[in-house]
Amino acid sequence: MVICSFCGNEMPRGTGKMYVKKDGKIFYFCSMKCEKNMNKLGRKPLRTKWTKFYKKGN
Repeated sequence: MVICSFCGNEMPRGTGKMYVKKDGKIFYFCSMKCEKNMNKLGRKPLRTKWTKFYKKGN
């Protein structure tokens, strides 16, 4: 199982999208919603209320 880098949900192998930055960091996304929130909108998972990372931190 792979964990989404933004929302923290588990997803089975072969689903979702793997994004590799120029510096070599690897991000896994379960949906376009998670990908856009992190890359395009620049949101942090700890400040987004619907993510598992927000629920763990607060």
